[in-house]
Amino acid sequence: MQPALEATGPQSETDRLRARAVWLYHVEGLTQNDIATQLGINRVMVVRLLADAKRRNEVRVTISAPLADLVELERAVEMRFGIARVIVAPFADPEGDPVRVIAAAAGNFISGLMKSGMTVGVGWGRTLYNTLPFIAGATLDDFRVISLLGGIAAARRFNPAEFAWQFAELYQAEGFLIPAPAVVDSPETKHALLERCGLAAIFEMADKLDVALLSVGGISNMTTSYRTGYITESDRRSLIEAGAVGDVLYNFIDEAGDLVAHEVNNRVISANLLRLRRTPERVLISGGRDKLVAVRAALRTLAPTTLITDEQTAMSLLV
Repeated sequence: MQPALEATGPQSETDRLRARAVWLYHVEGLTQNDIATQLGINRVMVVRLLADAKRRNEVRVTISAPLADLVELERAVEMRFGIARVIVAPFADPEGDPVRVIAAAAGNFISGLMKSGMTVGVGWGRTLYNTLPFIAGATLDDFRVISLLGGIAAARRFNPAEFAWQFAELYQAEGFLIPAPAVVDSPETKHALLERCGLAAIFEMADKLDVALLSVGGISNMTTSYRTGYITESDRRSLIEAGAVGDVLYNFIDEAGDLVAHEVNNRVISANLLRLRRTPERVLISGGRDKLVAVRAALRTLAPTTLITDEQTAMSLLV
């Protein structure tokens, strides 16, 4: 992938399907029927994609489609981690911040995924927030958006409630927010909020999601949760001592993807990660050098059906 291609913007869903079909057919030697099954489309569509690739002069003796090198990387990550689909955004700078390119790729994917009748659960964080400008909104019928994490009292850009609300607005959807802090002062307070204040009903809705859009938080002092004041510095340090490498929805996990034995995990108002694994489409959207270990752990925790990351993170995941 030449650096100049980064300025062309996110590829369309048709471009991605065509590049994948070309790779599977000409490099991996799959039949058109096998390709149709793997990509979730019919055989006629596969034939059209392959024909279109030839018409565009993307297939010669070797594959020259713009995404061919990234398709190889995507396939390698899929096979290594058992993920149904990996989308890798071009990103040539190993020292840079990939949030924007990941957000652009994720916004393009989300735009094609949303349909009427869906119930979508959303997480929070800088990467998810930055997807909003790249999502093509639409008016969808019988569409619901559920925030999977409590919020904060102060209005801040990375407030979980703010992302969920803006995402719901893009689709003129019903939005269900959690009117409680993300982290409360005690397990007793958490129990009271869930059982006596109606929050349990929202989390019951989260058990019946069609799609979950999630990201990973790091554990460094520059991570969103620390900078926005959700956890104290003493909590952060003790979480690291307990083995935490990052979090998903404020559920702090270790390298193996297991919840760490720390009292913060007993005070979090968020969806249960094990129950989220029942969601048919689990989309994990994250990347960056500071989150690499956390992303690896989250892959074990969530077993996502789709991973959207950047080129540098994807290569590092294979090391």
